[in-house]
Amino acid sequence: MKEGIHPNYGETAIKCACGETFSTGSVKKNLHVEICSKCHPFFTGKQKLIDTGGRVDKFKKKYGIVDKE
Repeated sequence: MKEGIHPNYGETAIKCACGETFSTGSVKKNLHVEICSKCHPFFTGKQKLIDTGGRVDKFKKKYGIVDKE
């Protein structure tokens, strides 16, 4: 490897919007993420629908889908 062209790799702290923090290796010092494995629907088993401009409601109305809540 050439000397002086590679960024410094070290331990960094990652902070999620949900408040979870953990450390890993990276070339950046601190990282802020919106979603992590503690709050992601795939890992938690909770499905969250984000309705942007009423698209979900419009789809449900179009195909006659009723929520089971």
